[in-house]
Amino acid sequence: MKKNAQFLRLAIFLLVLTFSAEANAQFKFSAQLRPRAEYRHGYKTLPATDAKPAFFISQRTRLNFDYGAKKFKLGISLQDVRTWGDVPQLNAYDNRSSLHQAWGQYFFTESFSLKAGRQEIVYDDARMFGNVDWAQQGRSHDAAILRFSNDAIRIDAGFAWNQEKQNLYGTDYMLKGNYKTFQYLWLHKKINDFSFSVLFLNNGMEYFKKDSTYQTLFSQTIGTRLSYAVKKIAVNGAFYYQGGTDHKDLSLSAFYFAADVKFNFTDAFAMLLGFEYLSGTSEKDMKDSTFNKNNSFTPFYGTNHKFNGHMDYFYVGNHNSNVGLRDLYLSFIYKKKKFSGVLTVHNFCSAATIIDRDDPTKDMPNRLGLEADIGLAYQLADGLAVKAGYSQMFATASMEALKGGDKGKVANWAWVMLAFNPTLFSK
Repeated sequence: MKKNAQFLRLAIFLLVLTFSAEANAQFKFSAQLRPRAEYRHGYKTLPATDAKPAFFISQRTRLNFDYGAKKFKLGISLQDVRTWGDVPQLNAYDNRSSLHQAWGQYFFTESFSLKAGRQEIVYDDARMFGNVDWAQQGRSHDAAILRFSNDAIRIDAGFAWNQEKQNLYGTDYMLKGNYKTFQYLWLHKKINDFSFSVLFLNNGMEYFKKDSTYQTLFSQTIGTRLSYAVKKIAVNGAFYYQGGTDHKDLSLSAFYFAADVKFNFTDAFAMLLGFEYLSGTSEKDMKDSTFNKNNSFTPFYGTNHKFNGHMDYFYVGNHNSNVGLRDLYLSFIYKKKKFSGVLTVHNFCSAATIIDRDDPTKDMPNRLGLEADIGLAYQLADGLAVKAGYSQMFATASMEALKGGDKGKVANWAWVMLAFNPTLFSK
């Protein structure tokens, strides 16, 4: 209850600030409301033989304030995420409200700035850094970013250092599922119809050692993304390598490769053909008593729901330090006026060896299954859209070996969402 009251007070403060801002300042006050109903029977993993479907409604509510003066900008985003029914009618407490973003950006010059605070970090196609907007909670980082940007080039240098509290001594970091520190450099340049980006990420994860002490282990990701677009064809390619030490104190050597080509047949209809390869670690190697090298690539902070099927079988809080993935996919895209639709089919294979569960001396086929995704959207009004989707997984015995469950059961997922995104006030 206390946290909810703080949320309300801050929202009122932002409203007052909006209407009392300087006459020459730029500001926008906007909102977002996203109730989403989901049916799940095989989402993220295959259903067990006797599993019953799940059905629920989740909701994201955001209030966004953006302020711009001559030398600085300010962004604040208040957020409440809940599942309908998770709070009783007579509510005595509510800890679901949070601060999604709270950042300030100071401009030393028109081209050079420092942006610091809680913020979304999104680059390129969001494969390596993304805001995970599909997830109701989204993703944001406590970070500082030095930015140089002009018409010719953009360079970002980012830094993050995380602690659970304001300690008197030491810097051990024990929050599970989060990094302790990172430093990165991202460069992007466009030359006519061609553009490229380069990323270097030094990622530090805290490791609890056998002697009950903590050590920060660092891995490095380096790579590039290339794009070329001319008339009705767009081509993209990317390659990244990961080395160093993983979060389990294993030597890391992994890579990622992707390529896609999009054909825009008309203004309304397009086709996309693509392939992704994320290296993996053989299950035979993992069973070896001398195993000390991880060959599994991890897209640490990407919008992973956007890739490898909407049912989130891979890299959405799962499938890490695993056998990797090969994903060959084909999309048909239609968009005209207020309506849009996408049909995508994925063919999944593992990138490394899967051991036969009945006979460990044998290997299983690499093919994991086929997923079909349908997504539809219709713009009902300015700032309001209805969106819906249906997905189904057709799994193989190899997928069953990795995920468990019963491949013979229908694995499907459906959802429908109202997306309100109004601008309440702007100047």
